[in-house]
Amino acid sequence: MSSSDKPEFVERDVKDKVDDKEDNSGFIDKVKGFIHDIGEKIEETIGFGKPTADVAEIHLPCINLEKAEIVVDVLIKNPNPVPIPLVDIDYLIESDGRKLLSGLIPDAGTIHAHGEETVKIPVTLIYDDIKSTYDDIKPGSIIPYRLKVDLIVDVPVFGRLTLPLEKTGEIPIPYKPDIDMEKIHFERFSWEETIAVLHLKLENMNDFDLGLNALDYEVWLSEVSIGSAELEKSAKIGKNGISYIEIPISFRPKDFGSALWDMIRGKGTGYSMKGHINVDTPFGAMKLPISKEGGTTRLKKNREDGGDDDDDDDEKKVRRMFECKSKLC
Repeated sequence: MSSSDKPEFVERDVKDKVDDKEDNSGFIDKVKGFIHDIGEKIEETIGFGKPTADVAEIHLPCINLEKAEIVVDVLIKNPNPVPIPLVDIDYLIESDGRKLLSGLIPDAGTIHAHGEETVKIPVTLIYDDIKSTYDDIKPGSIIPYRLKVDLIVDVPVFGRLTLPLEKTGEIPIPYKPDIDMEKIHFERFSWEETIAVLHLKLENMNDFDLGLNALDYEVWLSEVSIGSAELEKSAKIGKNGISYIEIPISFRPKDFGSALWDMIRGKGTGYSMKGHINVDTPFGAMKLPISKEGGTTRLKKNREDGGDDDDDDDEKKVRRMFECKSKLC
């Protein structure tokens, strides 16, 4: 008998094991398919589905030298016929891979059936904490940020799901402008009341534009308050730029004694200024403090400093006022 005619012998136990394995594998696949089909049928029949979420908007309702209050609006849509609980909100704000702020909001509410809700996530960035942690973040700068939010919801059929969200942008670290009074120009003279114009120089120390629209402060000349001043017109101060504004003000010269005379003769007199400016910025409105301690101003410039005819007229008018006062005219 040739080798090709030899009968093939296969052990029965081995063959049975192979057949059983194939049967079990096929059975498991059928069960998985059945469960998947049932799930799809339930989802189609009852209307269950995965919720969706998106960052709708980011607000900066308050920003000043100390902090930035941020509100993140997250729109969540629930396609299911039953309300779903928003179990947790886990958030992180980072800049260039460095954590600025993180937190967890538990039991954040419920999303109505077949509805949508805008969930607000309020966070506060404290600038001192950031600057003390990262030395390279300087006042007046703009830093990039990345916001990461994980919304954890509990959905029937699907169970607990995590909806990850991400948003990038920029946020400023504001710095107060520098203010200086260059001179005082007199409009109308009276010993009891004098109308004058303050010539101010505002220097923007920030890497973003400032749109000045309101100014309130109190001015002291030679430690005597001449009252408050208000801005008559708006002004734009470019980033790291300088702007000059003129402010009308009234005061009583007789309250200043020799200080006004020193200012007339070009010697200068001490002054102080404190207050606030309201500005518009690319990041929203801000109210920033202004202050100047120990400044010196004068009525006119010396000839070598480029004094003009208006300065000379101011000096002559005030001299006549003093002469008239001394003669009781």
